[in-house]
Amino acid sequence: MKQPLIQRRALSSPPTAGIAGAEPPKTRFLGTCSAVLASALLAACGSTPLPPWPSSAPPKATVPAAPRPQAARVVPPPLGTQRAEVVTSPVTSTPIIPSAEPTAPPPAPTGAAAPLADLPYSAAVAARFPAPSVHYETPGLAEGRRAFTTNAEASQWLQQLASAAQGATKAAVLDLGMSQRGTPLQALVLTHAPGTDIASLDASGKPTVLLIGQQHGDEPAGGEALLVMARELSQGLLEPLLDRINVVVVPRANPDGAEAGTRATANGVDMNRDHLLLNTPEAQALARLTRDYRPIAVLDAHEYTVAGRFLEKFGAIQKYDALLQYATTANVPEFLTKAAREWYHPPMVTALQSQGLTSEWYYTTSTDPQDRRVSMGGTQPDTGRNVNGLKNAVSMLIETRGVGIGRLDIQRRVHAQVTALSSALRSTAERASNLEQVRSFVVRDTAAQACRGQIAIEAGPTAGQRDLVMLDPATGADRTVRVDWNSSLELRTVSSRTRPCGYWLSPTAGEAVERLKLLGLQVMRVAEPGSLLSDSYQETSREEGARQDVRGAIAGQQDITRVRVTTVRTAIDVPAGSYYVPMNQPLANLAVAALEPDTQNSYFANHLITGLGDTARVMTTPSLVFEETD
Repeated sequence: MKQPLIQRRALSSPPTAGIAGAEPPKTRFLGTCSAVLASALLAACGSTPLPPWPSSAPPKATVPAAPRPQAARVVPPPLGTQRAEVVTSPVTSTPIIPSAEPTAPPPAPTGAAAPLADLPYSAAVAARFPAPSVHYETPGLAEGRRAFTTNAEASQWLQQLASAAQGATKAAVLDLGMSQRGTPLQALVLTHAPGTDIASLDASGKPTVLLIGQQHGDEPAGGEALLVMARELSQGLLEPLLDRINVVVVPRANPDGAEAGTRATANGVDMNRDHLLLNTPEAQALARLTRDYRPIAVLDAHEYTVAGRFLEKFGAIQKYDALLQYATTANVPEFLTKAAREWYHPPMVTALQSQGLTSEWYYTTSTDPQDRRVSMGGTQPDTGRNVNGLKNAVSMLIETRGVGIGRLDIQRRVHAQVTALSSALRSTAERASNLEQVRSFVVRDTAAQACRGQIAIEAGPTAGQRDLVMLDPATGADRTVRVDWNSSLELRTVSSRTRPCGYWLSPTAGEAVERLKLLGLQVMRVAEPGSLLSDSYQETSREEGARQDVRGAIAGQQDITRVRVTTVRTAIDVPAGSYYVPMNQPLANLAVAALEPDTQNSYFANHLITGLGDTARVMTTPSLVFEETD
């Protein structure tokens, strides 16, 4: 009897993504428990047991002393100053140019309550946010500047840092593509490996951290902070961390929005809701970067609204210097959530407190003035925070108080970002061995779950109430507000189904396949006609509408088709040239988010897959012949 031969070469990345240095096997068999699985995934007929969780204190053996004067202190404070033994090269600044965004007027004299029509908040509120003791320097933070760092200045900054790297430190600018208006999308790779290419970073045995700034163009503190981080890592106080980690910095993910001072990309799309669909070149560039460099941690720097909707609904001003949240969506592996909650969040809070900065869980409220609910960051698999969690990375959001206040408090906002981001780098350095252990388990366990148990199709937040501390807009005093609160820390399952062995896609689903490949998923092409035992989708109802997040309708999106379905077990004939997405791969949970049709973020709802008959859930190991794909 002929064995079902499967060519295992991935479309654009190895199926073992997430395991540094692993080589994909050229062929393998899919079958029952006796089948030979890819060596990096390990054969498993039962659920892979959880490894023992490491103690809360990092083992000393995993943190070798750095051979530098600061070896006893992983991140010597204060940041923003220069190490004595390092000679830095200046980065020139272009002349001051007018800003595309309106600049806020200066604070009112001490003791005077400025009218809210003229100022986002009173002098009493402003007094709650003194400037930090350290002063940061980037082109956009120069004294007398009205505009933040321009795209050309940011590119020059990265290029000069790469040219100035010396000694053990290697730095290189990556060209990730072009924005919709033709601005280069760039990243800076920083490492102590012999080279900055992917193979060198993998061979170093050190985990890679990805820092992303300014996905929203009107949130400048993250972009300015990442320029600071890039310099500190290349030739400053953070450089010793490169003994233990590699870092990739993307200071400005949305250069068109930054230039225009707008949240969205040039075509009006909120790119931070585009990380599953990948409709924008900006989101596609980040997808390729994470697929190829496989970061073990991703930090996403944003800013949040200070007054605006909160002033309208609650008569109060936002208090906190930083709002924090890790990935919270269906099917994020529990150990990654545990790592974020225990190894990243508490040290970050402590680091902020040590600098006199306040923090809270991230929360927002809808644009509907009648809706007084307050929600943590969303539970949909569309944001960078949640999609990167499904890519088996510790994924953290850092939001500083900035939207709507122009350049006010910009040094403090940058300081909060630098403090939080530096804490995350330190956590990764101290936990490098533990994190590799966790991810090694996660990729094995995710692959081993194929064909068994249940999988969540959609999850939602848990409703409750919470006391939020805000600020009185006139007096600046703390004001406690009782709110209806949607917690993303405790997810409830909205719908679930039996976990399939894989998904079949029709030959017409080529566009969807390309997006899956960009996400890093393995997709195989059917070489010879055959049949599959599947659960096919049968529509019971449908409606047209807009994609929604906790703020309301998502900007720049076409209407989606929301369907309700039942599944029908049947044998289907599959032609050559159709596709198969196996669930026994490390990123299987991303396939669920994209291919189950009855969610608002699915490829069917968003018209990347045109019909329900173009996909099916494969319920037994397929006896099909697959061929290598381009």
